[in-house]
Amino acid sequence: MGSPRPRPGDLIEIFRIGYEHWAIYVEDDCVVHLAPPSEFEAGSITSIFSNRAVVKYSRLEDVLHGCSWKINNKLDGTYLPLPVDKIIQRTKNMINKIVQYSLIEGNCEHFVNDLRYGVPRSQQVEHALVEGAKAAGAVLSAVVDSIRPKPITA
Repeated sequence: MGSPRPRPGDLIEIFRIGYEHWAIYVEDDCVVHLAPPSEFEAGSITSIFSNRAVVKYSRLEDVLHGCSWKINNKLDGTYLPLPVDKIIQRTKNMINKIVQYSLIEGNCEHFVNDLRYGVPRSQQVEHALVEGAKAAGAVLSAVVDSIRPKPITA
């Protein structure tokens, strides 16, 4: 692995096809992450349609499924991380629990940010919503322009 070695409490961003999966590094090359109850098939797309997930303690290598990854504590400049011992305690207390899962309000990025910072945020979702709103605005503008009365020219 060419990546730096993660430290306990670091967030791990995993680049899967079409989306990023997130985990939190705990110890000994192991992470905690959200997995749909059916995630015994690697990176199953059905996972995004499930409304619950199980909190798993896994070897990082087993979560990667051959995908690339990086340490990404990108919100450290916005929020103060909780003390590492508190992050690890909160993280370990979640192992094997079944939690509500929502792509928009409670995905794997929300989950790990809540454990590290106490703030459930997903920039992946925020970006998608902003881009979706821009696209919807452009469509609405085109529709309004198409039905606006045109001046009659003689």
